[in-house]
Parts: sequence; C-alpha cells; structure tokens
Amino acid sequence: METVPTASAATAEDFSSSSSSTSPTAAISRWKYNVSRRYQHLLDKSVPHVLHRWVVCLAVVSIYAVRVYLVQGFYIITYGLGIYLLNLLMGFLSPQIDPEYSDGPTLPTRGSDEFRPFVRRLPEFKFWYCVTRSFCIGFVLTFFSAFDVPVFWPILLFYWLMLFTLTMRRQIMHMIKYRYVPFSLGKQRYDGKRPSSSDATSTED
Repeated sequence: METVPTASAATAEDFSSSSSSTSPTAAISRWKYNVSRRYQHLLDKSVPHVLHRWVVCLAVVSIYAVRVYLVQGFYIITYGLGIYLLNLLMGFLSPQIDPEYSDGPTLPTRGSDEFRPFVRRLPEFKFWYCVTRSFCIGFVLTFFSAFDVPVFWPILLFYWLMLFTLTMRRQIMHMIKYRYVPFSLGKQRYDGKRPSSSDATSTED
C-alpha cells in the first residue's frame, strides 16, 4: 500500500532545501562566482586599451621597486621575478609554431611570399597579465619575513644579466636564421602609378 507524504514531512523537506541553499558554503560559492565574473568582465573590457594597461603595469612595477628599495631586502623574490619575466619575454618574442620543428613554411622569408602576420607563442594580453600579476604577488610576499632570505644581491644581478645576454643572443640568432621579426607591421600595399602626361598624349594619338 502506498504511503502519502504528510504535510509536516513536506514542510521539513522544504525547510531543509531552503536551509541548504542559504548555507554559508553556497553563499561563499555564489560570491566567488560573482567576483570571478566581474573580474573577467573588467579584463575583457581592458583588452583594446593597450597603452592604459601597460601604464598600470608600469605603476605596479614602480610600487614594487620602491617597496624593495625601502626595506632593502627580498632580493630572492626580485631574482625569481626576473627569471619569470625573462621566460615570458622569450614566449612573447617567439612564433607560435617554431620553424625549426615545423614541416612546412610558417613565416614569410621573401617579399614575394604570401603575407602571414606574426603569431606569438605568448599573446600580448597574456604577457601583460602575467607580468602585472607576478609583481602584485611579489609585492604581497614582501610583507612576510620568511621570504627575506639574506643574500649578496650583486651576484644575483650579475648572474641574471649573464642569463639575459645569452638568452637574447640565442633568440636573435634564431630570428636571423629564419628571417622573421616578432612584430606585425601590416601587409604592404602598392598603389598603381598614374599615367604621365606624355603617356596620356601618346595614347590619345
């Protein structure tokens, strides 16, 4: 024989479902979702504003530099940021498909080749976003003394300069070997020459 649920049981189920929907976990999840949507919306709106984005990035880097200068420490964090930025820069200057390992031609090497814009392995927007986020994280880490490891910073600077020089030299040699420039200057347009007055006279005759 079927049992019909009573009104008290239905009320209890409605109360339990409403209480679960208003639980702290659900509220935190909704808040995180709204914040992430708002954050992504702001990032999407900033895509066409290249100059403004890099001005903000420069301001963040300046704030971090002033902070490190004032506290006279956290050189390990700065060195880690330098290595990370060097890695990002190599991705920004490298093509998406390395011609050294590709089967067919991916970059135009002659003026008669079909125009193909330079496609980066790391797009400009992602490059800017990673640089800005890394310096924001580094700025926060400077407030924790556990990351202030005593080190002789000129050695780190010399080692980073050596690494930068060798890496850029290899990248420039790669660019020379495969004859590409990591910037798209746009397709060249050739306007037809107007016929001269003498040509026009000869055609009329």
